[in-house]
Amino acid sequence: LRNQVLEMFDHAYSNYMEHAYPADELMPLTCRGRVRGQEPSRGDVDDALGKFSLTLIDTLDTLVVLNKTKEFEEAVKKVIKDVNLDNDIVVSVFETNIRVLGGLLGGHSVAIMLKEKGEYMQWYNGELLHMAKELGYKLLPAFNTTSGLPYPRVNLKFGVRHPEARTGTETDTCTACAGTLILEFAALSRFTGTSIFEEYARKALDFIWEKRQRSSNLVGVTINIHTGDWVRKDSGVGAGIDSYYEYLLKAYVLLGDDSFLERFNTHYDAIMRYISQPPLLLDVHIHKPMLNARTWMDSLLAFFPGLQVLKGDIRPAIETHEMLYQVIKKHNFLPEAFTTDFRVHWAQHPLRPEFAESTYFLYKATGDPYYLEVGKTLIENLNKYARVPCGFAAMKDVRTGSHEDRMDSFFLAEMFKYLYLLFADKEDMIFDIEDYIFTTEAHLLPLWLSTTNQTISKKNTSTEYTELDDSNFDWTCPNTQILFPNDPMFAQSIREPLKNVVDKSCPRGIARAEESLGSGPKPPLRARDFMASNPEHLEILKKMGVSLIHLKDGRVQLVQHAVQAASSLDAEDGLRFMQEMIELSSQQQKEQQLPPRAVQIVSHPFFGRVVLTAGPAQFGMDLSKHKAGTRGFVATIKPYNGCSEITNPEAVKEKIALMQRGQCMFAEKARNIQKAGAIGGIVIDDNEGSSSDTAPLFQMAGDGKNTDDITIPMLFLFNKEGNIILDAIREYEAVEVLLSDKAKDRATIFKGKMIPNYIIDSNLEMENMDQKSSENDSHKPNAEEAPSESQDAGAVSEEPDRGGESSAVGDPDPLPPASADSASVSRAGQDPHAPGPAEAGAPEPACTPEDSQPQEQNTQTESNSKARWERKVQPMETILADWSEDIEAFEMMEKDEL
Repeated sequence: LRNQVLEMFDHAYSNYMEHAYPADELMPLTCRGRVRGQEPSRGDVDDALGKFSLTLIDTLDTLVVLNKTKEFEEAVKKVIKDVNLDNDIVVSVFETNIRVLGGLLGGHSVAIMLKEKGEYMQWYNGELLHMAKELGYKLLPAFNTTSGLPYPRVNLKFGVRHPEARTGTETDTCTACAGTLILEFAALSRFTGTSIFEEYARKALDFIWEKRQRSSNLVGVTINIHTGDWVRKDSGVGAGIDSYYEYLLKAYVLLGDDSFLERFNTHYDAIMRYISQPPLLLDVHIHKPMLNARTWMDSLLAFFPGLQVLKGDIRPAIETHEMLYQVIKKHNFLPEAFTTDFRVHWAQHPLRPEFAESTYFLYKATGDPYYLEVGKTLIENLNKYARVPCGFAAMKDVRTGSHEDRMDSFFLAEMFKYLYLLFADKEDMIFDIEDYIFTTEAHLLPLWLSTTNQTISKKNTSTEYTELDDSNFDWTCPNTQILFPNDPMFAQSIREPLKNVVDKSCPRGIARAEESLGSGPKPPLRARDFMASNPEHLEILKKMGVSLIHLKDGRVQLVQHAVQAASSLDAEDGLRFMQEMIELSSQQQKEQQLPPRAVQIVSHPFFGRVVLTAGPAQFGMDLSKHKAGTRGFVATIKPYNGCSEITNPEAVKEKIALMQRGQCMFAEKARNIQKAGAIGGIVIDDNEGSSSDTAPLFQMAGDGKNTDDITIPMLFLFNKEGNIILDAIREYEAVEVLLSDKAKDRATIFKGKMIPNYIIDSNLEMENMDQKSSENDSHKPNAEEAPSESQDAGAVSEEPDRGGESSAVGDPDPLPPASADSASVSRAGQDPHAPGPAEAGAPEPACTPEDSQPQEQNTQTESNSKARWERKVQPMETILADWSEDIEAFEMMEKDEL
């Protein structure tokens, strides 16, 4: 497995160097470099790119960990010779610090270690450190605020305030963005003897600590950099806050300053009191920490079990890690966000390394070989589902297996480092990894920095901490060699109750005891359990100040008045119930949409490795009911628009027809190719440059008539994805594809057929795993495969001249066309009775103990089903609506006396 990790790293690194360098990142589907300004903007994600060969710098110390010292020496020479840090480009202070400054410092740390050993790097004279210092000075203008919190972005050439800087107008930053600087900045100060960097990072940390919510000791997600007011007042351990907590503990380890440990332990106590609901970690409101702020979790919290190991709190680390592993076993990867009942919330997975990091730390702490098996699963899934000819591609949708043209630098910086260390023995390493601490980007900083160039007092002598009871604080990390001397089954005993938490049970919320009411540990009513016909439930609603109103269309409306609740605790339960109901109702509406489909190229030389996200059709074969999909060679039809009788039927017969969007209805195209003998169809968008990377997926609607006569599957590809197939035809002529509801692994595709050994070498047990996964799939409800908010599909139908009304089901409110001749995109208007922030519909429970199939959900009224089918919303509107609900709910909490 260790050697397999090396081979995988070589595949990713060599493809970056061959196809992308000196660009910042590799685009593994199109085998080229991602250069900012030359590709469509991806928004904030692109702020990590600064035209400074990001992936190479981020990978430097990984090369040494993997014992590739010759490659490291060559890479350092390239960085010194080629990288320019003086570009007129606006970058993220946070990302540039952890990836580039951290990468340069990590590279310098291992370079001086190798030089000292006497074989390699004898020519090295601190060049990487000089570059790090230059970059440090370029980041300092961002700290020019009264609070000491840095601006979120800085121009590498012009700073912040310069007229040409194109930044400096921001008012907010995330807590992690301002609180994840101390390791790199302090290391830079200690290496160079220039104290200003450490001073600025400490000032930012001090300010965040001062602004914590004093009653809960929690911090919010975003903060105003000028006033220090919390902008987003929800608090968790995932995106926006995660590495702030990590750096408080690691700053104590690296710098030996007691104040950092005191702060960390204070926050940690609050996290375990309010956010931790084992095995879940749920966001809460900083002013009302007993109220959950949302019912989903993001994937970045996967780092937290590793941090708990470093702190020495092993039991909750094992519990949360096991829950995350069960989610991975269900979806192959950790979705960007998933709900408390483990359904996909955001379907992307950009090959994040946080779960691998926690797996490594838990193995170090327990020595339990179970975690080696977990690591093996990660390797197999990467090779089966993410590996492509030019590297590893991020997952656009974990449900379909479709890819995104993206391989972030952190994949090389962190993933392979942690996986290699998981399987490596001490003799496999050329240096002692215990002499270093990992930054949040897994860069190595030597522990001897704690006694070097100490220009700042280790102990804060102010009275700031006299109020804290630190009698129970741990001042040392546990000795892993004697952690479980008498009970080698300790970790397994903790995992055992959680092994079926995802697949075999319908999780219920973790109840908090209502001691003040003397009601014991009886849980409050949760939205997913609510039944409008249950008299006991109605009585509980009344106690919580929630009234139920029957509407004329058969639906029910819930309204809460906190002042009518029996007590303040009941009012809190009522507000939480309403928030859950709003999110549950919104979630179920989205699940009525068809999920995206997959087009997988299975012929030579792709062999199933390239998976394209495709839009479904509301007519023709339902691929979700035909698990094998439709497989065949592709053929271009004549006429290419498919709007009249096909003139080359001999070329199309028994093939999958390719055609261009436009000039007639989708259903008309389908009927024409079906008549010509095609077994399926792919419609390719004619809008040049369109891509599923930047445009929301949509469904092809029928023509308003009965479409039962169409029996073949029809899928839609945007221009960029369609061109991948057209380019393959030009190069290889015979191109075979598989149309399916989600990507199939290569063992299934090529069962009984000849296939090159290198395709299946990475996983000798593939077929057994496929059988298991197919058994699991047969028990998955369709709801789990519904598109996430970022993949919501609008129904699209085409009219003659592409200017007529759309004919999607329902009463559409057409969006403006993308261009003069583009098709109308239809979506249903908002329901006049749609739940607002303080009211919600009363949907059926989200899941049942039987985990029933979607067709069993027909117990709802016909009008309910129709209304939810008609709600085809665009992703940005959905996201804004969710944000609006969150904000209004939080504002209500602020104003309500409860």
